[in-house]
Amino acid sequence: MKIAVAGAGYVGISNALLLSQHHEVVAYDILPEKIAMLNKGLSPLSDQTIEDFLQNKKLNFKATIDKVEAFSDAAFIIIATPTDYDTNKNFFNTESIESVIKDIISINPSATIVIKSTVPVGYTDSIKKRFSYQNIIFSPEFLREGSALYDNLHPSRIIVGGSSIQAKEFANILENAAEKSNIDILFTNSSEAEAIKLFSNTYLAMRVAFFNELDSYSEVYNLNSKHIIDGVGMDPRIGSNYNNPSFGYGGYCLPKDTKQLKANFSDVPNNLISAIVDSNSTRKDFITNSILKKLSTLMDQGKIATLGVYRLIMKSNSDNYRMSSVQGVIERLKKTEIKIIIYEPVLDQEMFLDFEVLRDLDKFKSESDVILTNRMVDELLDVKEKTYSRDLYGES
Repeated sequence: MKIAVAGAGYVGISNALLLSQHHEVVAYDILPEKIAMLNKGLSPLSDQTIEDFLQNKKLNFKATIDKVEAFSDAAFIIIATPTDYDTNKNFFNTESIESVIKDIISINPSATIVIKSTVPVGYTDSIKKRFSYQNIIFSPEFLREGSALYDNLHPSRIIVGGSSIQAKEFANILENAAEKSNIDILFTNSSEAEAIKLFSNTYLAMRVAFFNELDSYSEVYNLNSKHIIDGVGMDPRIGSNYNNPSFGYGGYCLPKDTKQLKANFSDVPNNLISAIVDSNSTRKDFITNSILKKLSTLMDQGKIATLGVYRLIMKSNSDNYRMSSVQGVIERLKKTEIKIIIYEPVLDQEMFLDFEVLRDLDKFKSESDVILTNRMVDELLDVKEKTYSRDLYGES
């Protein structure tokens, strides 16, 4: 069958390539440069499996900026457009989804719409009523940046918010395209599926926040944070996942999803959900103060201290630096007298947040009094003595 995908980000491209192994798939996006790269077999994203599929797999796949070409005659149309969190409205901005739905109803009113974008709880039901269009399913994604297609090929579970024939058919399509066998599949209503997505990511954020607060405690009282975390993780009920301290949870998903869930709790008594959001800000405050202490000697001597920020990206195998936790630390340090320089080879601009961007690693090292890095890497080992990181396990 023909399947269309609206949105060529991590979710959209990974779903499009996954399904194009067995079906005709047309990806639609409004950015011509992305479409051109995809049609040349080049990935606009840093993802090894996506790159391999585009170069080496036999796929029935094409990309277009023509929505009519994409949506016409498609049995399923997957919406994977971004839903950034609107801090003024305290809600996801879902305008891109609604724009695509309008186009689909105009071009192909018999298509089954599958929303993969993350949305507030209750959104799919509300949009069905608003557009008087019942054939809409919500199916959440559980992907890691840099490993999106791999995670689609080996899904932890398949969740489909619907019980219609089309919902069951879509689950079968996903299952048949995966390399993993015996995949857990759960059918719920759409609001429950939306809640599964938000609660899953908020739980992961809670893990990050918990171990970060453990690490803050250890640093204040001069305790070995790794020993404590190792001992806590030996309990099989706790385990050792998501336990590596950082500058806070960041990236595209966790910050916005936790805030959206907090907003959904506006009429529900809660302490924990709000604390997870607040804890991330507290951690960045703590990291900022720790850096200022490391630079205090130079500052007390009346010298201008230079802080080097090593990489803005969230993960070592990604090129995405949206909402990275280190940016929150940089924003706080802007209010001080510290000079900040940034080493980020994926950036082609000369300035970022009003700070100089360097692509010469040796120059960056020599000019930095202290180097701030969310994760330790081999190329910083020669300057480890002036590097500040809370990374205990050397994991991305």
